[in-house]
Parts: sequence; structure tokens; C-alpha cells
Amino acid sequence: MRRMITAIVQDESGVLGRMTGVLNRRQVNIDSISVGKTERKNFSQMTFVVQADDLAEIEQVTKQLNKQIPVLKVSDITDEPHLERELALIKVNAPATQRSEVQAVIEPFRADVVDVALKTIVVQVAGSAEKVNACIEVLQPYGIKKLARTGITGFRRG
Repeated sequence: MRRMITAIVQDESGVLGRMTGVLNRRQVNIDSISVGKTERKNFSQMTFVVQADDLAEIEQVTKQLNKQIPVLKVSDITDEPHLERELALIKVNAPATQRSEVQAVIEPFRADVVDVALKTIVVQVAGSAEKVNACIEVLQPYGIKKLARTGITGFRRG
């Protein structure tokens, strides 16, 4: 089952390694990690999307993560109202004759063309993982040359 865990941590060297070490020791598979600065000076937010078969296991992981020294707070926000977003850059085969067609295909996803070369374009799409996956799927027939995804980030609503 997919779970989303957020952690507010102090900006210190080695914190990410300690956090992923806890997940590794508990044999929790990590699908996505995102880390970035917060509105509070010297603090970052980590967002982990993990796969775990047992809810009790996730509760145990959350408790162990909360015990780490540089951690302010860890929460499993999966079952709470929350926002989550991901960004993807997708380099697609698109000779000049196909560019308008590719642009029409990405429009429903509110995706943007952020780079144009002779034979390729780069599309940027942001949204839920489902939206990003759907955009990638509709671009597959054109030939995806390169794909980079940021990982999911998010927090509670309200």
C-alpha cells in the first residue's frame, strides 16, 4: 500500500542518510524522496512516498523516524486531506511537422514546452503523480528520448 510520510528536519549533513537508513532497516521500499527548504530558517521538509504492506509497520517507522536527533516532526499524511505535486521534464521526438500536434496533446495537462531543438522538444508537466503518468503515456507514441521526475512533495491542507 502506498503511504506518504512528511518530516520537518534541521538542515544538517547526513540527515537524509539517517532517515533512509531507518526505512532501509525496516525493509520499507521508497518510491519517491523529495527534500527542500521550508519557510523556517535552517529547516527542510522531506517527503517520502513508500510502499508498505502493514499499517502497523508504517506506524513503527514513523515512531523511529521521530526519534532521530535532527527531526522536528514526522507524520504519515496519507489518510488526511493533503496536497501532493510532482514535476517531470520529458524530452520528446518532435520534428517541426509534429510540434503543433504534440502541443495539442499536452494542452489538457496544462503542460508547457520549455525547450525546442531541431528534432526534439522538452515538455514540463506538474501535478499529481497520476496526471504526470497520464501525460507521459500520451507522449509515448512520439518517442520519449529522456525523462526526469522530481519525486512527490506535499503537505496537509488547511
